Amino acid sequence: MNTDLASRIKFPPGFWDGVRLAGIAADDIARKAGLPLAIIQEPAVTAAEYFAIWQAYSDLMGDTAEGIVKLATLYETAKYPPTVLATYHARDYRDALHRMARYKQLCPPESLLITEQGEKCTIELAWLYNAGQQGPAMLIGITLAYLLELGRRGTGQYLTAQLVEFSQPMGNVQVLEAYFGCRVRVNAACNRLTLNRRDLDRPFISYNEELLEILTPVLDRSLEEELNNSSITEKVKWMMKRSLAGGSPDMGKIAKELGISERTLQRRLADEHTSFKQLLAEVRHEQAREYLSDPSLDIKEVAFLLGYEDQNSFYRAFRYWEGDTPSHWRAERIVVDE
Repeated sequence: MNTDLASRIKFPPGFWDGVRLAGIAADDIARKAGLPLAIIQEPAVTAAEYFAIWQAYSDLMGDTAEGIVKLATLYETAKYPPTVLATYHARDYRDALHRMARYKQLCPPESLLITEQGEKCTIELAWLYNAGQQGPAMLIGITLAYLLELGRRGTGQYLTAQLVEFSQPMGNVQVLEAYFGCRVRVNAACNRLTLNRRDLDRPFISYNEELLEILTPVLDRSLEEELNNSSITEKVKWMMKRSLAGGSPDMGKIAKELGISERTLQRRLADEHTSFKQLLAEVRHEQAREYLSDPSLDIKEVAFLLGYEDQNSFYRAFRYWEGDTPSHWRAERIVVDE
């Protein structure tokens, strides 16, 4: 997949029905975004158009938080695209979330990184294939809100989150706290939803085994085609980020998920002038800088999230990357940011 903002992004037609229910006309969004009215009928748009549409909806709503909650709650289940239906009809909340993370690859530029640790499950929003910029606050907010809405609709229970973090201002935070049922932090280091891990075991009353048997092979084939047309380097890096907290990513498992042999994976990476080991170092370095920018994470937690077995291994790697210790690098970064 092309990594620049000219890449095409599938736009769910149900979005336009959802914003209409929220009281905003599709034509007004197109005009506000500076796009031709024909964009409403387009099945796919560029990333620049995608962001412009979300920003236009936000501007017309006036308050980001209210726009997030309205769209999350008013969006009709019947309008879900196949990628989302496969999550809504999953066996349980955990199955749904992992299907969502997997099939999000068919709907860039955002992606989801799921980590289960202790009593918590965190879902962090990242930008797939380095989209080049962060999306509008409205897009970030609706993505995280929908993850909780999915659990509520699937289980039939009013689930709440433990914590929600946004990297940007989100309008009336009280509106979001009432929706998520927990504290909402803005201007945080990342965009992340933290759930009660025990909620992931809750079965979905919407579970439909027969429908999943139809949808899953079709979506898997589409995903395989999408991956085959994209850079192997970016695919592997994304998969590494998704699995880091479970330990050092395994080449065999990633090759299997890609549907190729380890030898083929090594060859294709070599064709792009890189290697599995080099990409793992790059991913850990990128994620280390991001995690260390979050003062709520201690160094031991960062080492775990990066897949290191012990803290000393992380210290050695970070000193090699930055010529500094993680704690000193963080202290200087926090002072500069302040």
